[in-house]
Formats: sequence, C-alpha cells, structure tokens
Amino acid sequence: MTLSATAPHELLLDRLGDLAEIIDTSTLTRALYSSDASLYRVAPQAVARPRTSDELVAVVRAALEIGMPITARGAGTSCAGNAVGPGLVIDVARHLTTIHSIDETSRTAVIDPGVVQEQLQVAARSFGLRLGPDPSTSTRCTVGGMIGNNACGPRALGYGRMADNVVSLDIITGTGELVTLGTDDLPELRNLVASNLGLIRTEFGTFSRQVSGYSLEHLLPENRFNVPRFFSGTEGTLGVIVRATVRLVADAPERLMVALGYPTMPDAGDDISRLLQFSPTACEGLDRRIVDVVVAKNGPDSVGVLPAGDGWMFLELVGDDAAEVRSRADALLAHAAATEGWIVDDPVRAAELWKIRADGAGLAGVSLDRPAYGGWEDAAVPPQHLGTYLREFDALLTRHGLQGLPYGHFGDGCVHCRIDFPLTADGGAEGYKAFVEEAAQLVARFGGSMSGEHGDGRARSALLPHMYTPEAIELFGQVKRIFDPEGLLNPGVLVDPAPVEADLRMVAVSRSPLSSTDAEFVEAVHQCSGVGKCLANSTAGGGVMCPSFQATRDEKDSTRGRARALQEMVNGSLISQGWRSPEVAAALDLCLSCKGCARDCPTGIDMAAYKARVTHERLKGRLRPRNHYALGWLPRWGRLITAIPGIGPLINAVGKAPVLGAALKFGAGVDGRRQIPRFASRTARSQLGEIPVGSKGRVLIWVDSFSDCFESTSFAAMVKVLVGLGYEPEVLNETACCGLTWISTGQLDGARRQLANAAKVLAPYVAQGVPIVGVEPSCTAVWRSDAPELLPDDANVAALNGKVLTLAEFLATDEDFVAPDLSGHTIVAQPHCHHASVIGWNVDRQLLEATGATLIVVGGCCGLAGNFGVERGHHEVSVKVFEHDLGPAIEANPDAIVLADGFSCQTQLTSLAGRASMSLSELLATH
Repeated sequence: MTLSATAPHELLLDRLGDLAEIIDTSTLTRALYSSDASLYRVAPQAVARPRTSDELVAVVRAALEIGMPITARGAGTSCAGNAVGPGLVIDVARHLTTIHSIDETSRTAVIDPGVVQEQLQVAARSFGLRLGPDPSTSTRCTVGGMIGNNACGPRALGYGRMADNVVSLDIITGTGELVTLGTDDLPELRNLVASNLGLIRTEFGTFSRQVSGYSLEHLLPENRFNVPRFFSGTEGTLGVIVRATVRLVADAPERLMVALGYPTMPDAGDDISRLLQFSPTACEGLDRRIVDVVVAKNGPDSVGVLPAGDGWMFLELVGDDAAEVRSRADALLAHAAATEGWIVDDPVRAAELWKIRADGAGLAGVSLDRPAYGGWEDAAVPPQHLGTYLREFDALLTRHGLQGLPYGHFGDGCVHCRIDFPLTADGGAEGYKAFVEEAAQLVARFGGSMSGEHGDGRARSALLPHMYTPEAIELFGQVKRIFDPEGLLNPGVLVDPAPVEADLRMVAVSRSPLSSTDAEFVEAVHQCSGVGKCLANSTAGGGVMCPSFQATRDEKDSTRGRARALQEMVNGSLISQGWRSPEVAAALDLCLSCKGCARDCPTGIDMAAYKARVTHERLKGRLRPRNHYALGWLPRWGRLITAIPGIGPLINAVGKAPVLGAALKFGAGVDGRRQIPRFASRTARSQLGEIPVGSKGRVLIWVDSFSDCFESTSFAAMVKVLVGLGYEPEVLNETACCGLTWISTGQLDGARRQLANAAKVLAPYVAQGVPIVGVEPSCTAVWRSDAPELLPDDANVAALNGKVLTLAEFLATDEDFVAPDLSGHTIVAQPHCHHASVIGWNVDRQLLEATGATLIVVGGCCGLAGNFGVERGHHEVSVKVFEHDLGPAIEANPDAIVLADGFSCQTQLTSLAGRASMSLSELLATH
C-alpha cells in the first residue's frame, strides 16, 4: 500500500480513534525503544502498549492497513537485533501479562505473550511443574519473545528448545487474519512444503541447535506438519503472537553435577560428544579467561577449587532414582578424558559452580581492554566438531586482532562469545563485517548454525547464504509471502535482510561531537548492553536496582531506559539538545541515585553518577531549582542553625505550624505532605563530653552533617559502644563534609571543594594510623566511590579510600568484640542503598547473624533516598518504592526490631509507617 503525504504515525492515530491513547510517539519513548540488547539502533516512528488482546489485534490491523512496518517486542533483550524496527514497535510486556490457565493433567499453560518466564515458573511451581527452557534472562524475558527466537538456555539437552515446548499459538498474520496454529489447516503452506520435501529433508533439522532461518523440518509429513513448532524462531516476521499454549514439565527429584578439568577448552570440546551417552540435562563449558574475569571482580572465594586444568565442563545429571543417577555420574566420570574431575553432590557448591559461568557471562562485556559486544554471540556446530571449531575460532580472533571470552552450552555445540570489536575506530563497520563473514564461513564449514538460540535478527540474517543454498533462501521468501505478502512484519530480518553492518549503534556514536570531547562519559553510558536485569523484580534476591522502575514499571524509569536516553543524547540525531535535552531530564527525574545499578547491573552502570554529571552540565551557569539551594546546601544550613542557640527548636516549631510550615516547605522545594526532619538544639559533636583514656587507643568518629545537625542518638550510641570496648573516641573540631548533597543535586564543582577540604582534614588521621569510623552509611560510601571519581588525582582522597569504615567493618577487626545474644528476637534490617551497593553489607550480615536473632534482610530501597523523596513531584513514587519491599516487611513482622543505619531510611520509616527504628550502634548499645 502506498502511503499518503501524511506521516505514518498520524495516519495510525487517526485510524485507531479512541484507541490512539495506547500509542506513544514522543521522542523519549522512541529513543527508549530504538535499541534492544544488540549492536543495532533503529528508531521507530511510534510505540504501542496494548492493554488487551483485542487492542493488540486492533493496533496490528490498523498498522497493516496503512502500510506501517510492525515489530513485536517482549523484554527487548534480543542479542541479535530482533526487537527493533523502523515503524511501529509493539510492547507486549507492559500489559499483556496474564496467565489464563494451567492444566495439571495435560501439563500445559495458556498465556499472553508478555508473560515473563519467571512469572510462569512461579505459577507452575505450585503444580510441581515448570517451563523447560531457561535462558539467563529468565527473570525478565517474555515467553512470547522466547517463542520468537526459539530460546533454549543451558538445560536444552534435557528440556529441548522453545519449539519443543509450544503446543498451539494464536497469531495475527501480515494479512490481518487471526489464525490458530495447531488447528487451522493452512493449505498454501502445506502445498509449498509438499513441493519441497527433498530440499527440506536435506538442509533443515540437521542437529539440535540449527535455529537459523525458518525451521521448516517441523512441517515435514513425518513431523505431522507441526506449525506451532515451525513458528518458533520466526522472530516476528510471519505473525504477532496473541496467545500461546505451552508445554510444562516436571523436574526430576535427583540431581548431581560432574565437574571436569581439561588442559584447554577445545580439549573439553573434543570430549563432549563421547559423554552425551550419559544423558546430561546440561553441559556448560568455559576456560581460564572467564574464571579470571570472575576472580578479578568477585575475588578468589567466588570460584573456589576447580579440577586441574585451564578448561572446564560442568555437567548436570538428573533422574528419579538417586542410585541410578549416581551410577550414571560415576560412569561418566570414568569415561571422561579429563585431567581431573569429581562428582559434586553438594547443591550449594554446584550452584556456586554454575554461578561462575553466569557471572562470567555478565562480566564478559566489560572485562577486556576494549568494550566487548555480542555481535557474533551464539553460533553452534554439531558437538562432534566442537573442539576443532573452538581452536579455529580462536585462530580467527587472533587473525583479526580481536579478543573474546567464549563459553557455552557444550552439549549442544553452542558457543557464546563477547568480542572487543573496535566499532568506534575508523573502518569499524567494515572490520566488523569482515570478521562475521569469515566466522559464518567457518561455522558453515562444520555444518553449523549462525545462531544456536538467540535468533538471526539483524546480526546474522544476511549471513544465511553461507549456511543455506540459494534454493533454501528462496523458500524462506515464499514462506514469508504466504504469511506477510507486503513484508511489513519485522522487515530487515531473515527475508530481504539488512546488511550486517547497517544501523550499528556504536558506529553512529563515533560521529558524535561528544565522543571526541568526553569519550569517557560516552563509553560509560554505552556499557549498558540492554540485557535488562534492571527490568526484573530484582529486589526479591536482595538487590536494589531499580527502585523507581519497580514502582512505575515504565521503561523510562529503568536503568536501561535511562542509559538508552543518554546514549541517544550522545548520538544526537533523535535527542538533539545535548545535556539540556528535556527527554534526558525526564528519564533521569525519577532516578533515586541509590547506586543499586553500580552493584546489581552486570555491566556496572552507575546511573547516580551519570545523573549528577548531566545535572551539573545542564545547570552550569544557570539559576538552579530552589531545592538545590535548600536541600543541596543542607549541611551549611544545618551548621548555621545548630550554631545559634534556640534556632533549631524555632525552625522545628515553624515546620509543624500549618501555614508557616507549608510556606517553609514550598520555599525549600519540599513536598507539602512531608515532615521536615527535626533539627538538633546543638550539634552531636558538642555533646561528646569527657571520654576516659582507652587502652586500645584513639578512634575518630567522623560525624556527618545529618548525624551532627538533626535529632539522632546514633552518634551517642556509637561512642558508648567504642568506649565499652576500650577505645578512646574523638571527633573533629573542623568541618569535614563529604559533599553528598552537592553530588546528588549535580553541583559537582561545589562537591569537589567540599571533598577536597574534608580529605585534607581527615587524611592526617590515616597517616597517624588512627581508625576512622563513619556514622551515616551514605556519607561513608562517598569515600569509596564518588570521591575517587571526582578527585582522581587528590592524594588525600586516595589515602582515605577504604579507610573510612562502617561500625561493623571496624568491629570485625576487634578480636574482643562479641555480638550480643539476641536469640528469640527477629530483626528486620534495611541496608542503606549506598551501604549495600558501594561498601557491601556482608560484614553487617555476619555480625547480626552471630547474635542468634532471626534476620530478615530487606531488598530494595526505602524510597526516600536523601533529597529525592522529599522533593516536590516525587512523593507518590517514593511511597510506592517504600511499599514494594520495606513496608511489607515491617508489616509482616510487627514485633521485630527494625534496623536502619541510614538517616533517610529512619526518616521514611517514621513518616510513612510511624515505626521507630535503630541503627546498629543503637542496637549494640542497648543490648
């Protein structure tokens, strides 16, 4: 259909009428959906978020009627560029998340396409069932997306690919027709298959991980013309899934791991085909390169003892009978040509070994000298050729001057690899194309598949002629024309593909002016690979990232969404006003600066630092919002107020008065529903009093501005604890502010001045060997992250790194300290975000566990996050964040001791729940 002169998105809005509200054409949203987890960037014209199946059908038909290309998108975690497109992107993950039924008898589930895999696993668990395929993105990937790219995961040996677990599909084709695959006859497709039986039998289904192209083998008569299975892996090019019926399986109760060591990873690859006779459900291979990455990031304890060698395989065997599984594991171990190996029957140790591979995969992209990418991500060869392929693949990397970190599902012959393609260098696109063309030829020579589980997308579709004959490629086109005659469904993928070097995001970035003036910032924001861990309900596992997304479920409020907005700002073609782009301000507005992403994001994104930098640049030389002067300069006001007798109580009284309090809050940019924390009548430092001489020497208690100027007993309690242990605590007579409030409001020049002065005051104590203990965890954490980043050349700052301790860290060095006996008590602990994310909370956990109390550690953020929760416009989100983790935890444990070291956490608990809390020092001082 020929488009009129009217813009396509305007025609779409007009065609949808009242349903136009589900369409978003804003620049920010188009920027958020312009990339997935691949190398590619294609800006859409519009994004649709249908709320029901009927709305999904309506929006697809409307787009088809006006000739607008359509790309269906789940979680956007595609490594191959399957989830970006030039027309309408349909986000099914936002609302289409209903599990309609689970049938225990037939072991099936009927679901919407946007159901997250982990959501289905939780629902099926009560029936003793699960969805078999388990990709690494299971906490956020949608089942519709898994069907689209024929996802597998490490246990495909036992459970098969997604194609093996699809029963029926309701789809809408490129003609707008609703079709039920598995029931409807589809005579045109039957006739096409009947005319090409020889071709299909010789070129398709040659081994388990041949998922590139269309899996036409499922349509053969001997395979009962199984269209739902065939549709899996068609990547949205033949139809949009409206509803799916998938097969569920029951896990076998007995499980063992066999860990094997080899001289090299290719040696392990040589051995795998001999070991498949023992029916492992999973087999993961890796080598020293991945292990070294994990050790460098997480320490040697994160790896532990491995079998001798520099290459390893971990195999999992399961069954119904423990003796049978053990016998099979013994036989496998005896048969393996490994240097050393053993059976791992401790499930905790087995989980640690699986985690090495998982952690290494996450860290692979940021562990080489140059950024590493997934453009050649998951090729597969028949397992009998794996060892030889790995040797030749390493030689190929060397010839092209590239480094990679390979690992993979060795039982299926599938190899993942992140490679440091120099995409921003001159000739980056051409060099990338040259490598993947040669890599494709290598895989094809071994009878392999360009893709082993992630699909072809924009990364590999153009490489399919290396793998298939011209007749097979033509057959793909004929299939496409049956389902999508106008070529509107996910154009550029599989059929009539775009060149592999087209639309590479980093190549476009290399032309950005900011790449030459601030390359460090550009590289930092592009560390986000789009894998989307921030989209998961990550706080359930004790994570923090990303609190505002947990509250709003809006892509712009995720770490990935914010990174995408910053990447588009750098690119400059869509978000075009640089640091002062309103789209960037909108994306960063609800960032709590919790630093959860700095720990929880596998690529190390530090959105708090990026937000501070952007705010600094945006407001440089301009009048700032009033809360920046009120809250950003709070330490100054606090010192002034507590220095003048009677001012603190007066302001406290004014803050409680209805009219004057409202005026005070308005002037400070504080939400009227918030209570202003009570100022102390005099500073905490002035209350130190006479301290007896301690036998263990001096300890400097670094009193931050919050602890010093607001009503709190944490400082006094810390003094009591240290004196009781025989120390001689002292405080500074000089101002030493870490500048945290300047940092969080993007006043970085002021922050640097505050930090330099504080470091100059504190560094002599380090030189004298006097321990320094901080009271407020967020301020203590500044010396571990923000200070070295803002003042990298300051010798005083360098001297303080790792020397300003939390109380728990300090007590861990004292052999005389014994945790109090709190047996019979329950402690609900809210680690401060910066404490957990920057410093780490394990030492505190160990101390509290030693008390014998029942310990409940809350994941996530309290929601106040310094000045964020009190600022106008943030109150609702702050409350929702509180209600996600902390609120339910204290509600479920009304008699528990609530532990919160952070001033923000304590304030949030008091204001939103009326619940008193205590810091660790208060807990120890009172028990």
